Amino acid sequence: MKKFLATLIFLALITIMMPLAADAQVRNSRRYIRNRSYTTQVYKKPSFYRRHRNAINVAAGTGAGALLGAFLGGKKGAAIGALTGAGGSALYTYKIRPKKRRY
Repeated sequence: MKKFLATLIFLALITIMMPLAADAQVRNSRRYIRNRSYTTQVYKKPSFYRRHRNAINVAAGTGAGALLGAFLGGKKGAAIGALTGAGGSALYTYKIRPKKRRY
């Protein structure tokens, strides 16, 4: 009986607190904070991909090149494929399609 009552109280507490906790997790794209003498703007943090785009693209190209090279030529082919994939993906990331800053 004690376990049942404790579970019931716990579930009721969670039911009451869930809307309050969910509201605290929302991030607005722009929010104004007012203090006594000034107002500041807080902007939403960019996504993980937008922050680390260059590294992710080069790593994906390196992995794909190593995988293809391993299928075609074993260990030596994997090394050559990794170097080729890294070079090609770096060329794509930095020269062919550079970042476009959006302000």
